[in-house]
Amino acid sequence: MNNLYRQQRIPRHKVFVSYHHANDQRYRDLFEALFVNINNVMVSRSVQIGDLDENLATETIRQKIRDDYLRDSTVTVVLVGSQTWQRKHVDWEIGSSIRHTQYNPRSGLMGIILPSYPRQDQTKYDPYTIPPRLNDNAVCGFAKLYNWSNDPNEVARWIHDAYERRNVINPDNSYPSFANNRSGARWY
Repeated sequence: MNNLYRQQRIPRHKVFVSYHHANDQRYRDLFEALFVNINNVMVSRSVQIGDLDENLATETIRQKIRDDYLRDSTVTVVLVGSQTWQRKHVDWEIGSSIRHTQYNPRSGLMGIILPSYPRQDQTKYDPYTIPPRLNDNAVCGFAKLYNWSNDPNEVARWIHDAYERRNVINPDNSYPSFANNRSGARWY
């Protein structure tokens, strides 16, 4: 484990990782390898491929994600690739994680722009090509977006900052929930 990480005593958090399973699985695997297995920055509470039957009713899938995976997490990390914004499950996971209910407290929220995300300038992103609910929460200050990093100290700070913001800033969950996956180059 990295010495700086230990010296700073940043607590580990239970993290749910939301991502586009077909396009970005390798980054999700790398994220967990770096920050769960190698550096022990976080505890994973994510859905694995095959955990949910795609033939289940929409509301059943939403309930299983909320009750079986998000209930025990404290921060949701959205890995943002080229088509992440199009995925209904990503939208549902963000919406469920920032909603405070009797059985599921609100989680912190943050996004990590993946190296596969298409852009001309490495310091900017197009807000209409990240998940709309994540964008709304970045605008209101509940969430922050970062560029991919392999640095466990940096990622640990990001996760902890999201955890700290979850009860200080109110999230924006007003965007209409996706009924289906979307297509196109941008959501607006």
